[in-house]
Amino acid sequence: MSYMNKLSSAKNPYDIPGTDELFVRAMRENCQYQYDHCADYRRILDSFSFRPEDLKEYDDLAKLPFIPTLYFKHHSLFSMPPGKILTKATSSGTSGNKSIIGYNFLSLFRDLKMVLRLGFYHHLFSWRPTRYIVFGYEPHRSNQMGMTKTSYGQTLFAPAVSRDYALRYTKEGYKLDLENLKSKFVEFASGRIPVRTIGFPAYTYFLLRQMKEEGIRVKLPEGSMISLGGGWKQFYAEQVSKEDFYALAEEVLGIDDKHIVEFFSAVEHPVLYIDCRHHHFHVPVYARVIIRDVDTLEPVPPGTPGLVNLLTPMIDSVPILSIMTDDLGILHEESCGCGLDTPWLEILGRVGIKDIVTCAAGASEMLKGGEGR
Repeated sequence: MSYMNKLSSAKNPYDIPGTDELFVRAMRENCQYQYDHCADYRRILDSFSFRPEDLKEYDDLAKLPFIPTLYFKHHSLFSMPPGKILTKATSSGTSGNKSIIGYNFLSLFRDLKMVLRLGFYHHLFSWRPTRYIVFGYEPHRSNQMGMTKTSYGQTLFAPAVSRDYALRYTKEGYKLDLENLKSKFVEFASGRIPVRTIGFPAYTYFLLRQMKEEGIRVKLPEGSMISLGGGWKQFYAEQVSKEDFYALAEEVLGIDDKHIVEFFSAVEHPVLYIDCRHHHFHVPVYARVIIRDVDTLEPVPPGTPGLVNLLTPMIDSVPILSIMTDDLGILHEESCGCGLDTPWLEILGRVGIKDIVTCAAGASEMLKGGEGR
C-alpha cells in the first residue's frame, strides 16, 4: 500500500504526532509523482533547486515550494491525461476567475474515506430522515463549483426528505430566493422532522436577521442543526462575529451553538476541516498547516498571524501538495479544551489580491515556458 493510501486509512483522524513520519513519506511519494508527470510542476521545483528526495524530515515540508491559489485561477495544472480525470471542481470565481481541480479515482476514494472518518468522528451521520435547507447553489449540470458539490454531499449525512436552495436555477440563471426559505423554516418548525441548514454563512445570516426584524421566531424540531461553509466571500465587509451569529441563530431558530458546526476547505486544498465543540478548526492527519510571514514568507512561530500555507498529499491528479492561500490565520498549539491536543487553525480574514500578487507573479514567471496540461 502506498504511503498516501496508508495516510488516508489512519484510524484516528487527529493523530498528528503519530502520523508525522507517514505524512512526510506520503508528501515525498506524491511530490515524486507530480515531478515525473507534470512538466510545469517539475519546472517550478527545478527553479528552486528542489527535488522530491529533499523531503526527508518534517522540517523539510516548509522548504517545499508552494503555489499560490491565485495561480490556479489563471492556469490549469494536471498530472494525468483527461481520460483519467473522473470529475472536476471549480472555485466560486467571485474574483472573476476560477480554479479548476481534477480528480482521478484514487484521489476521490481517499477523499471519500476522509469524509467518512471525519463525519463519524464529529457525529454528523444519522439514520433519521432530515429536511435540508441549503444556503447555496441548486445543483445543475452547468455548475461545477466545488462548494455546490460539497453542499450536496453534506445532504447525504442523513437521509434527505427534502432539499430547498437559496440560489435556485432558472432559465435566466441562478436567482436568490430567501423568501422561499423563510416560509420553509416556518413550515418545518411545526413538524417533527429535524432540519439541517448547509452553506454560506452570509446568506444564512441575512435571512436570520430579516426574520428577526420581521418578528419571526421559530423552534426547529429536536435534532436540527446549522452547518456553515464557504466563507463570507464578497460579503466580507458585513461579516459578524461567531458569538453574534450564534446568538441570532438561537433567538430566531431555537438552535444553540452546540448544534452549529462550521466547515473549512478550499477547491485547491480539498481537505475537510470541521470545527470542534469550541468551534476551533483542528488540523486533521490528512494535512499540515504552515503560517508564513506576510513580507518574508518565512514560517512564523505558533500563535503568530500570517498567510496560511496548506499542505496535503491526498490528490494524485494535480500538483497541490503545498498551496498558499490568500487567507490570514494563526496556528494555535495551546490546549483547546475539547479533548483534542492537535494544533488548530484560526482564520482571521483575507488579504487583498494586490497583497499576494507578488508570489503569484513569481510562480507565473517560473511557468513562462509552458501552460499546464
